[in-house]
Amino acid sequence: MKFIDTAEIKVKAGDGGLGMSHFRREKYVPAGGPDGGNGGNGGDVYLEATEGLSTLLDFRYQRYYEAEAGGKGGTNNRQGKTGETLTLKVPCGTVAYDIESGELIGEVLYEGHRLLVAKGGKGGIGNTLFVNSRNQAPTKTIPPVIGENRSIRLELKMIADVGIIGSPNAGKSTLITVISAARPKVADYPFTTLVPTLGVVSHKEANPFVVADVPGLIPGASQGKGLGHDFLRHIERTCVLIHLIDGSQETAEAMISDYDGILEELALYDVALLQRPRITVISKVDSLAGEELEENNNLDALIGFKNYLKLKKTPFFEISSAFRIGINELLDKLIEVLSELKKTGENSK
Repeated sequence: MKFIDTAEIKVKAGDGGLGMSHFRREKYVPAGGPDGGNGGNGGDVYLEATEGLSTLLDFRYQRYYEAEAGGKGGTNNRQGKTGETLTLKVPCGTVAYDIESGELIGEVLYEGHRLLVAKGGKGGIGNTLFVNSRNQAPTKTIPPVIGENRSIRLELKMIADVGIIGSPNAGKSTLITVISAARPKVADYPFTTLVPTLGVVSHKEANPFVVADVPGLIPGASQGKGLGHDFLRHIERTCVLIHLIDGSQETAEAMISDYDGILEELALYDVALLQRPRITVISKVDSLAGEELEENNNLDALIGFKNYLKLKKTPFFEISSAFRIGINELLDKLIEVLSELKKTGENSK
């Protein structure tokens, strides 16, 4: 299935039904007596979150949705039928914006969560309600209200406990393959990951948690360069970030530039992301797997970068996804941080 995380659609709520102007035929009643009923209300349009969906692909094929109109009022004061509500199923984490005004309509976050995006029109008023002592045979009605008509932009922001961030080829896809059952495309060229990938991680006796491998980040991403917002949008809801740096680069300066550049892009996009719990991880440290591999790694560059992190008092982990080195220690730390966040959240309620 193709992953689509944005879509633009038009929704039309149902119009209210007409109120009726009618008189019953009854002896000794002036003009037969009014008995025109009110029109029914038009159907609303809702978004509803569904865990079984992971993409907005369906909305690329159908872009217009209209709820049922209310029925016309009948004789004998019969109320018109209320229009059926139209419910559009979307993935959990979908956000809706009004295209014309740019305003946030709302978001749906969990299974069954509903959001009203277009309100149905109120039904018209029949002539029965206008009877009074001065006017026993009214013909007046009130017309129905037209249903709301909106152009909506849908954006999917994936909901994950942990987001893996890093430059292209930092080893994000390989890491998520090792720690979960997710199988993203992996290759030795930039931007292998073009769409976010979710994986469920089970480690020891802890509760399973969800990790998101998101597209790589390059300078200018906060302004939309490269995969830009396609990367950053999907880490907004993560609780913890794994900041992955390729430890096989030739110079310490390259690693430092990589590290600082990603933090700068996070700050430019949303400075609040820098306050989120973040675990720094140096990947591809394959020299630890055996002496025969040492000549393939620039150990001086790696040592220089590690000294830079120590100078900044930034704790870090060293891993090799290929040889599964340091993976258990990293997962232990993730579980510890997530557990602390859960306790903090519970205490704040």
